[in-house]
Amino acid sequence: MTAPSRPLAHPHRSWKLTLLVLVLFFLISLLTNIMGPLIPEAIRSFHLSLAAAGLLPFAFFLSYGLVSIPAGMLGDRTSAKGVLLGALALQLAGALLLPSMPSYATALVSFFLIGIGSASLQVVINPLLRVSGGEENYAFYSALAQFIFGAASFLAPQVYSHLVLNLAGGPPHDFWLAALSRITPPDLPWVSVYWVFALLGAVVVAVTSAIRVPRIEPPPQERPGDLSSHRRLFGMPLVWLYFVSIFLYVGLEQGLANWISQFLSTYHQFDPRTTGALAVSWFWGTMTLGCLLGMVLLKLFDSRRVLIGAALAAMVSFTAAIAGPAPVSLIAFPAMGTFLSVMWPIIFSLGLNSLSHSHGSFAGILCTAIVGGAVLPALIGQVGDWAGLRSGMLLLYLSLGWILSVGFWAKPLINNATLGSSS
Repeated sequence: MTAPSRPLAHPHRSWKLTLLVLVLFFLISLLTNIMGPLIPEAIRSFHLSLAAAGLLPFAFFLSYGLVSIPAGMLGDRTSAKGVLLGALALQLAGALLLPSMPSYATALVSFFLIGIGSASLQVVINPLLRVSGGEENYAFYSALAQFIFGAASFLAPQVYSHLVLNLAGGPPHDFWLAALSRITPPDLPWVSVYWVFALLGAVVVAVTSAIRVPRIEPPPQERPGDLSSHRRLFGMPLVWLYFVSIFLYVGLEQGLANWISQFLSTYHQFDPRTTGALAVSWFWGTMTLGCLLGMVLLKLFDSRRVLIGAALAAMVSFTAAIAGPAPVSLIAFPAMGTFLSVMWPIIFSLGLNSLSHSHGSFAGILCTAIVGGAVLPALIGQVGDWAGLRSGMLLLYLSLGWILSVGFWAKPLINNATLGSSS
């Protein structure tokens, strides 16, 4: 097919566009999932209660509730590339702010700015991934994106541990570590990770600027960029069901990632800089490996069956993690990543494939639901101050039960393509 010069109703299926989207998923993951290992550091450095520490992920994920729909409308009215570059600029500003002026207040502002950038990116790149890889393959490519997301999440705590252990042990010998130590407060070596992320963000901005991103021009009858489209969608019970599903899934994921290290420190006396950070890293690492298994399973079974199996296995693993002895807890928490790995791509793809129209607006609404990553970790901290962290983490059973139910009530218009299907 010859590429037309006019705006595309749907961009061509393109591996280049898919690759750009995967790179952006990688960056979002680095900036999002470093928070878990850093929470014990923030508690110690800024003398925070569990509730105050819970406001750090709250500041990040609150931005999803505030800007996802406006970002979707802006992308529909202007261009996807414009939103991408603006979002990346905000992420870069947030990454530079915290190490430049480290304090609890600037950490809140920094996380909020990074969250706005991440939210705006997610709204744009999910529909881009759907059209670049093909609607019938969206569950598969979304699982691949989750694999990339998990790989970056696995690396982030490793980078953090490497930096903290080297910068806290005196003047480093490596040139780049020595340069980093000169711009990092000696009593706050953990903030150095944001200098690294800022450099990476600058590179991604330059690369994105040089790449052509086709404009997604929806059919006239959809008009996903206007308010009437959103009002129409919010009037549909199905939209609210998937909103709650994404809300509770992200709350589950971030509730685990942000409190694993502190839980292991509080109840099993593991060092959060080493063992705790490694546990968080392997939580994301098993999520990465689980995505590979998930991509195979999604080619063999209907996605709803895969979701039901994953939810049941996650319940068993979570029970072992919070109730078992130290060795069991140290294994069961990271193992949760295996079962969570398929939940986001399946839920998101079931949602978009359950409507025949307004996918851009629907993606914005679903990304707004990522605010669940603000609410559940903060609630865990509040309950943790009152009744203990273990009691606070019991809230995550609510998420697991709801996600299990999705596998029974979801009725997509387009099922995921399996090896035995004709599509």
